Amino acid sequence: MHQASLEPPVWEPRSLEVAGWRITALCDGFMRLDGGSMWGVVPANLWRKMTPPLDDNTILLALRPFLLERDDMKVVLEVGIGDRWTEKQRRIYHIVPTTSLGESLEACGLSPQEVTHVIASHNHWDHIGHQVIEREGELLPFFPAARHFASATEVANAKRGRHARSGSYRSEDTTVIEEAGLLETYSGDAELLPGIRAHEVGGHSQGVSLITVGEDEPGDTAVFWSDVVPTTHHIQPPYIMAYDVDVPLSYEQRSIWLERAAKEGWLGLFYHDVDHPFGRLKQDGRRYEFELVEGELGGSD
Repeated sequence: MHQASLEPPVWEPRSLEVAGWRITALCDGFMRLDGGSMWGVVPANLWRKMTPPLDDNTILLALRPFLLERDDMKVVLEVGIGDRWTEKQRRIYHIVPTTSLGESLEACGLSPQEVTHVIASHNHWDHIGHQVIEREGELLPFFPAARHFASATEVANAKRGRHARSGSYRSEDTTVIEEAGLLETYSGDAELLPGIRAHEVGGHSQGVSLITVGEDEPGDTAVFWSDVVPTTHHIQPPYIMAYDVDVPLSYEQRSIWLERAAKEGWLGLFYHDVDHPFGRLKQDGRRYEFELVEGELGGSD
């Protein structure tokens, strides 16, 4: 059983090749959330060993976008939390600014203007906050030339005002992109780009999706786990967050996809894991084991 870091590690761009795509783990800082909420019904004496909390019971979480590159396509998968937060909000969510998305892209030799596509697994503010920036009081797309893909269900939830999970959304993170004519929605299972598919599974949120790369190429597939499996410590099917809107559905979908990923040797991309952006699963009886994949240090060519 590995243990997460208590303090944010220094970001280094690490990359892997999957199905003709170069995948680089980026950074948009870190945050801390309540450990009990992140672990649901998992006993505290178990999760505290894996993700040690501070005295206020919060655990450290990464905010990790991924850059996917092939030919002339420069795709940012999940964009991070951004910097449009008041000091009060920064305290509430324990936002820890380290390397930003813009800085990590720059380290890979890219500007926001060069990004061609943006993919969102769902529209919670800690996953799409950096789609929008504020300049001189105006909200603008951070990636002004990119096509932005998002679940139609998630777009609707982001825009519909007060509801049971409205606190997880900021409507402007979505509407600014829509009003700029950059938003394209998907539903169910959809091919977003050649070799990149979205699978709308629900559970965590109504429209949360897993994103696969190279799914049609056996033995050379990656899966972005989003908040379906937020860290490498959440790889057992019952380890479901209290934030999930439909726990039975989460359990069902997690069971299906964890088993498939382990059997087919998929590379996992982990958004909230503090230490490990990449890894594979190995099934050991009814449980899963995590196998670290380091990746190549140095980012994009």
